Amino acid sequence: MHGRVRKPMAQALGRWLTSHSQTSNFCGFCFLIGAFSCLCGKLGVNLQANKRFRVMNIKDKILFPLVLAAAIVFFGGCATKNVAYFRNSSTVNLEQSRMLYDARIMPKDILTITVSTSDQDAAVPFNMTVPTPMTQGQRSTYSQPMLQSYLVDNEGNIDFPRVGRVHVGGLTKSEAEKLILDKIRPYMSKTETPIVTVRMSNYKISVLGEVNRPGMYTVSNEKISILEALAQAGDLTIYGVRNNVKLIREDSSGMKSIHVLNLNDANLINSPYYYLQQNDIVYVEPNKVKAQNSSVGSMTTLWFSATSILISLTSLLYNILN
Repeated sequence: MHGRVRKPMAQALGRWLTSHSQTSNFCGFCFLIGAFSCLCGKLGVNLQANKRFRVMNIKDKILFPLVLAAAIVFFGGCATKNVAYFRNSSTVNLEQSRMLYDARIMPKDILTITVSTSDQDAAVPFNMTVPTPMTQGQRSTYSQPMLQSYLVDNEGNIDFPRVGRVHVGGLTKSEAEKLILDKIRPYMSKTETPIVTVRMSNYKISVLGEVNRPGMYTVSNEKISILEALAQAGDLTIYGVRNNVKLIREDSSGMKSIHVLNLNDANLINSPYYYLQQNDIVYVEPNKVKAQNSSVGSMTTLWFSATSILISLTSLLYNILN
């Protein structure tokens, strides 16, 4: 007698495995086994009656490996498509990105302001210092004095020596330097050419979620892009969703906003959110695989994967030998 592999059973098993393989640690292996079951059901492998074994016909022998290889290539291609950055980089016009980023001073920024002159005594009133306490045994001493830092208040102001209140909120570093220079020039001799240097001491950003090293990072050069921030955090894990990265930002008025960034799209380079501001928070959400694994538990997922594999193998052996 002639028989065929039971199509409904093989196809149902294949569909179930391929859909559930996304939630297991052996997703690739489960997918291939599920694809194998589906193919067995769809091809209708001709099995000749024999008490000991049955043999596939020549057509199915040739067709099955080809279809299975195509399934493997398709599966790998889908994974690469979701992981690769800037997939459309060859079609993006980068002329819009031609700009030099300059951070602007925000409330609660801590500024270090240095005034330099040819006559050191002329700059002393503007370079306030504070002693740094040190403890040696039971005695308290003081190390080399450090420059006084200035905390920008909620209105964007600082109190600068001799000059008084100066509004620096919303200004770039160079704009703040020019403003302070104009304020202190009346206190200098006409032959003096002072130099003012403003630096942000607490320029920090935070990276959270599906990255290898989440945390808060200090930016010494006051300029950092979203890609540089992710690089400092060790890049996204394989479970990170690349096309739905959240950027949480607070403006000078205290208004919070959330912006969605797509790392798969090269147009991100032209986005106004390509460069991060101080105190920005980047959050990378986990994909469905990681979310489901965390809710089920690693051991439960492992047992589920092993059970899926055993069921599929048992079904295949039953269809071949029965």
